[in-house]
Amino acid sequence: MSYRISGLDPAPFLHLYHLSDEALREHRAVRHVAGTTGGYPDRVELRDALPGESLLLVNYEHQPADTPYRSRHAVYLLEGATTAATFYDEIPLLFRRRMMSLRAFTAQDMLHVATVVLGDAMEPTVHEWLADDRVAYIHAHYAGAGCYAARIDRA
Repeated sequence: MSYRISGLDPAPFLHLYHLSDEALREHRAVRHVAGTTGGYPDRVELRDALPGESLLLVNYEHQPADTPYRSRHAVYLLEGATTAATFYDEIPLLFRRRMMSLRAFTAQDMLHVATVVLGDAMEPTVHEWLADDRVAYIHAHYAGAGCYAARIDRA
């Protein structure tokens, strides 16, 4: 089963890039600069920020469905990112280094199944779930903080 992992479209966030810290607060956003170890997980390019790169921490509605599973959470966006990453049949290195929570949803946006797995071992679960006709898509989250990471669809 071929799959696609997609980063966030940066278009809804472009107006936040390069705003002052004060202006960002008006949008409930905060700027962070990655320290010497980097490590902030960008949701657009699906990579860890490099030391010195600027990120915006924003609240993002990753599950806009009109169901009990409607959800939003804080996510980091690489400030200046203009192109969403897409990975075909490949787990991004960003995920491989972390414990991931996977959540499969039906076409009615209801949770079908969920699990926690090491990122470097998540591919068999993705294949199994997407082979199930009841699963419409999968959301990946970082298990520790519970933050949304990316969407996984059939390719």
